Amino acid sequence: MTTPPPADTAARLTGLVRALRGHGLRIGPAETVDAAAVLEVLGFADREQMRAGVAAALLRSEGQRSVFDAAFDLFFPLAVGTPEAVRADPPPVPDDPEPPRFGRPDPLREQLRERLAAALADDDRAAQARLAGEVVEAFGRYGAGGTPGSDGWSAQQALGRLAPETLLARVLAALRERRSAPDLSDLVLADEIRRRIQDFRALAAGEARRRVAELRGPERIAERAVAPTADLVDFLYAGRGQVAELRRTVHPLARKLATRLAARRRRAARGEIDLRRTLRRSLSTGGVPLRPAYRLRRPARPELVLLCDVSGSVAGFADFTMLLVRAMSEQFSKVRVFAFVNRTAEVTGLLRGDDDPARLAARILTEAKVTGYHGNSDYGAALGEFAERHLDAVGPRTCVLVLGDARNNRRDPNPDALRRIAGRARRVFWLNPEQPSLWPTGDSAALVYAGVVEMHSCRNARRLGELIARLLPV
Repeated sequence: MTTPPPADTAARLTGLVRALRGHGLRIGPAETVDAAAVLEVLGFADREQMRAGVAAALLRSEGQRSVFDAAFDLFFPLAVGTPEAVRADPPPVPDDPEPPRFGRPDPLREQLRERLAAALADDDRAAQARLAGEVVEAFGRYGAGGTPGSDGWSAQQALGRLAPETLLARVLAALRERRSAPDLSDLVLADEIRRRIQDFRALAAGEARRRVAELRGPERIAERAVAPTADLVDFLYAGRGQVAELRRTVHPLARKLATRLAARRRRAARGEIDLRRTLRRSLSTGGVPLRPAYRLRRPARPELVLLCDVSGSVAGFADFTMLLVRAMSEQFSKVRVFAFVNRTAEVTGLLRGDDDPARLAARILTEAKVTGYHGNSDYGAALGEFAERHLDAVGPRTCVLVLGDARNNRRDPNPDALRRIAGRARRVFWLNPEQPSLWPTGDSAALVYAGVVEMHSCRNARRLGELIARLLPV
């Protein structure tokens, strides 16, 4: 017997679709209708089967699944209110109601840690899910009884009290005792335990989001608490894990951009209509020019020069763009890459290697002379050095991309050097990872450089792909 659908299924589904669209997923009415049909066919008895069916109807790539899963849990939650297992068997309340002080043992905390260590050692996902509900219920509540709207649940607060990372040694000792494969190293076991702890943290975060969504509404929580897809992560605020995910999107994005540039190149190869050949063709259709003939052009592939700020503030943006250009190098007749902090050096050779992409920025900083007597950005000095020493890299078929936030530490921006570069190049574009509202603020010289060349805001990988496909010459 199947579980009857909730009365507000249509509202939940349309709310889910709106939340996913808000995170940049392209979902149309046809996909929404397909998802409704999936729900009607699969029913609500098997939640994971329902999740997989709706994902197949709505999503277009595997990279969107993490956003979908987080939003799906908000609009189609596994439970409402306090988890049933916690209600049936709530955590014991200590005899002493006084909250634990520093150095004073907390019996409830120690009991939960002991049970979590056992669940992690057994890799018991059901027990870990129940513990996530108990931990959030016991330690995650904040603002109870205070101002309305200021209360809720925090996974960070609950996990901070529990400190599951400190259970690594205890779980490792338990696994070492029961280990059946003696040749399995402790390093491998430690990595596996860290993965399990990370999964438990995700369970607790999902439980806290679910509880807060009941208070604030799933739409609001989906907008604020669901992490975006990798291609929408802001370059300037990406964490280590998000940067690693960005690097994994380089080659798929490069293939997509190469296809778009090739299509633009085919269209650009069509020149003006050849009147004589068109009239000759029209004789077979009674003088009606149904098939116009064009004077085909054979344009040479353009050259590309990248001029990248690799200082700490924008290193992730430059790193990703350099990797993307390396993957697309066949689309250009020549690619040269220059890096700078306050001095400029060519790093094209460093990009040709097959080393780990995560080490690219570190290699540039250590092997290339991109800094002088200080380590702060100086765009004026870097542009001046490029104009003096490397201007031969720029010619009439060259497109120059300058990558950086134009934060010049209040030094001379030297716009004349940029004008010299623009005077020799076919086109010069400046890609700035900051939003335009920040360009006039602080030590930014963005408006000075925007008066010389075109400057575009480029905050994430999706925007970068759009700009490359639209701006680069073919």
